[in-house]
Order: sequence, then C-alpha cells, then structure tokens
Amino acid sequence: MKLDIRTDFTKFPRAVSVLTAGEAGAVTPYDRVVLAHDERHLRRRAIETSGGDKVLVDLPEPVALGDRDRLVLEDGRHVEIIAAEEPLYDIRALSPVHLTELAWHIGNRHLAASIEANRILILRDHVIKAMLEGLGATVTDVLEPFVPVRGAYSGHGHAHAEAHSHAEAHSHAHGESHSHSHDHSHDHHHD
Repeated sequence: MKLDIRTDFTKFPRAVSVLTAGEAGAVTPYDRVVLAHDERHLRRRAIETSGGDKVLVDLPEPVALGDRDRLVLEDGRHVEIIAAEEPLYDIRALSPVHLTELAWHIGNRHLAASIEANRILILRDHVIKAMLEGLGATVTDVLEPFVPVRGAYSGHGHAHAEAHSHAEAHSHAHGESHSHSHDHSHDHHHD
C-alpha cells in the first residue's frame, strides 16, 4: 500500500507494541493485515488492514513479526498479522541427512528458509533451484505463506533484516565459489 507523502498520520490509530501469537490470549483482533515475509520487518510505517483502515506502526525498535503475531494499538485493540502467500520452492530430499545437507547449502547462501521435518521452503530463485537440483533435491513451485526461521539476530528485540542481492557470481570469504551474489558486510562482534 502506497500512501501519499502529504497524508496526515496523526489521525491514524497507532500500533505501539507487539504480542507474539502465543501471547495474544483470547483477545479477538479487530482486523488483520496480510504481509509478505519481508514486509513483516517493521518499526515505523503506515499499513492498511484488510478492512481498509490505516494504522501507523510506531514501535520503539524494529521487529520481525511472525504469522498470527499481533500489533497492539494505543486503545488496546489488536491487529493480527497474517503471512501472505508467496511464490516459493518446496524442496524435498532423498533422506533426512540429505535434507540437512541441503539446509546447509541454503544457509551458507544466507537465504531465508522455512525448515520442516520433510521439506524446506525458500523464495523462488532459478539459480538456487538449479544448484539444489544438481545436489539431488526435488524442487517444486508452490504458493504458500512464507514463515522463514528467524535468525539468531532477528528476534522481536532486534530484527536483523538481511538485504541480499541474489544475482551473479561471487567469491565466498572462505574460499568457496558460488554462482550467486550476496553481500557479506555483516557487523557481528563475538567478544
């Protein structure tokens, strides 16, 4: 949803806190917002509910919202976040060990992934599809809600939104070459 720059945000209800799906309790949300996985990283932004209301998200720090998490408005009402269906790959392996190996290759490329007992879901990328099929995976196009595993640095307290460009070739710092591009400018301090 694009809002005009001249929009008066002061008239919108403000979302000022977050509850995880498990913390929401029996409170019925007054409305819902359907967002893709990369749109669920929020701090300060106007969003539109399914019912057409505008809400100003005004949180003290960035958060990565999951499916069924809630935004709590100043007046106490809840807005439920729904994971949007997205074009994904459903990745199947030959065995549990093979699935683990595929997960390692996906993680080594810093791709967002939903990992389940018998499959992995990732956003579609033809370069990655070819790599996975080359490793023996069965890769199928699906359209499903995407709820990737939250990284070690992306909980509700500090969303670590990765901005990776997946396109051409790059050389990995530890000597491995890939036909895939992404930025390794993370600033992780391990003291």
